[in-house]
Amino acid sequence: MWRLYKRQEAMTKNHYATMRRTLLGVMILVPIIPFIMILAVGYYYFATSLETSTVATMKRIVEDHRQMIDSFLEERKADLDFILHIYHYGDLAEPGNLYDVFEQLQKESQAFVDLGVFNEEGIHVTYQGPYKLIGRDYSQETWFTQVLKEGCYISDIFLGFRRVPHFVIALAKEEAGRKWVLRATIDTYMFNGLVEKVRIGQTGEAYLLNSKGIFQTERRSGGNLIDKDPEKIEFPASGGIKTFISEDIRGDAFLYATTWLKNKKWLLVVRQQKSDAFGALRSAIYLTLLVTLLGGGAIIGTAFYLTDRIVGRMEKMDEDREQLSGQLIRASRLAELGEMAAGFAHEINNPIQIIKNEQALMEVNLTELKEAGEIEESTPLEELEDSLHQISLQISRCAQITQAILKFGRQTEPVSRDVDLREFIPEVTSMVANKASVHGIDLKQQVAEGTPPIHGDPGQLQQVLLNLFNNAIDAILARHGPQGGELVVGAGAKEDGKVKIFVSDNGTGIGPEDQKKIFSPFYTTKPVGKGTGLGLSVCFGIIGKMGGTMEVTGEENVGTTFTITLPRAA
Repeated sequence: MWRLYKRQEAMTKNHYATMRRTLLGVMILVPIIPFIMILAVGYYYFATSLETSTVATMKRIVEDHRQMIDSFLEERKADLDFILHIYHYGDLAEPGNLYDVFEQLQKESQAFVDLGVFNEEGIHVTYQGPYKLIGRDYSQETWFTQVLKEGCYISDIFLGFRRVPHFVIALAKEEAGRKWVLRATIDTYMFNGLVEKVRIGQTGEAYLLNSKGIFQTERRSGGNLIDKDPEKIEFPASGGIKTFISEDIRGDAFLYATTWLKNKKWLLVVRQQKSDAFGALRSAIYLTLLVTLLGGGAIIGTAFYLTDRIVGRMEKMDEDREQLSGQLIRASRLAELGEMAAGFAHEINNPIQIIKNEQALMEVNLTELKEAGEIEESTPLEELEDSLHQISLQISRCAQITQAILKFGRQTEPVSRDVDLREFIPEVTSMVANKASVHGIDLKQQVAEGTPPIHGDPGQLQQVLLNLFNNAIDAILARHGPQGGELVVGAGAKEDGKVKIFVSDNGTGIGPEDQKKIFSPFYTTKPVGKGTGLGLSVCFGIIGKMGGTMEVTGEENVGTTFTITLPRAA
């Protein structure tokens, strides 16, 4: 039997463990999946929007910067073209005239470093500037041959005779069948500053490359004029802007935007470190992770809490159901026992009646014999008469006991009538008097003489009082044992015209918290297996149906008093 009980207990624990795991899994997965999906979708759209916005900003900056550089070159070319249209070769071949023109040109723009005139053979005829270049032959220089072919030419950065990196703008003009060239050198540092002027975040920079990947301006992060760019640059289509992400030789990822200048085959490159360009995205990633951790933790914590509460409530409900099932079985057995007791009392009542009749007949015969003088007065005769008297008393007592059992076990519909508590309470008290005496409990009755009758069902009122008596006896025994107990039952009229009945004991008492719940179904202060938790709730309901109230007062280790208030009979 013990093994079967332990096996059943283990199966129940496994059942609840499985239920707990299933419920916990459902309560975590059901909210956390849409939560993560919402975060993922939100992050995707935010990241896409941020990337699109960053790339669009980079393209706009590249386009604006390209227009600025193109405008600069176009203006310098227009300045030289204006000189060609105003002056002739002979005018500019005079050093004085060229000096005046150069001085006026520098007033228009400080970008010009020098100005020179070349004949058709490539000889430097006149020159204004910091270098000694008059008489030098440029006929084999690339820029000179190109300007004669195209009429206008902007060179790449080169060293030339001066052995300093620079670039020139040259225009050719034909007079009297012969060509001559006007050339100006552009201030490399000024032009370099113009290109580098782009500022994007902390790492943004701009520079120019020619079609061979040679630096035409310096790069702030490292890259000198005329050096080869070590990075792999993706060249865009003509007129377009190309954006891409690539790593440099140090492994740092950069966001690039490239485009060709319109007036020169130079590539404008604008780049920014990826971590700098998408810094807001990185912050969004951290924020998303933080929200995920906090939200996931809250979901998991709530799931654990609710799972424990739900499973605990289910376990409590199962325990209550098992207790109720046991109580119903016990109630059924008590009902059967009541029916059996009533049957036994009925069967016992018949022989008691025969014994009573025979005892009465013996008394009659004894009296007749005495009157006839057949039996003389003697001590044995007195003892015989005393024995017959005791038999009569015991027969009456047995009759009262059987009547009380029949009355208690009778299953009938409630029948209300006037009940005289002065007679009723002693009658009910007599049913537990022997039990109280056996356990050393002093049972006292304090029914006032002027106690008015009440109107109700005697059987149900008897059930209420017996339940209170039994509870009081249990409490007294739990505290005092077989001696020192005291149980008081009393009744009397109240000033408001109602009648009160009280049952007081000096048992273990009831604490304030228990007093609030004592009339709740299935609530009991007794140990497991000692109480059903239904007695007082049933009594409370009975008194309520009779139009009365039921209250409890007491203190732990002092005692308890139950007070019933009922309306008096009309």
